[in-house]
Amino acid sequence: MKSNRVCIFPKDVQRITGRSERYGRLLLHQIRKHLDKQPHQFITVDEFAEFTGINIETVKDFLKNN
Repeated sequence: MKSNRVCIFPKDVQRITGRSERYGRLLLHQIRKHLDKQPHQFITVDEFAEFTGINIETVKDFLKNN
C-alpha cells in the first residue's frame, strides 16, 4: 500500500517545474522565509501549492505518479 506524502522536497520541485534541483532548494527556502518557518521545518504540499499557484490536485497527482 502506497502512502501519500505530505512534504515537498527539492527533487519534487525539480520534477514538477522542470527546473534544477538547486532551484528547488531555493524555492523551498523562499517558501520557508515567507511562512516564517525555521530551517528544519518541512514544507507541506498545501503550502507549496498555495505559494506557487499550482492547483493542489495537480501537485498531489504528480507526487502519486512519481
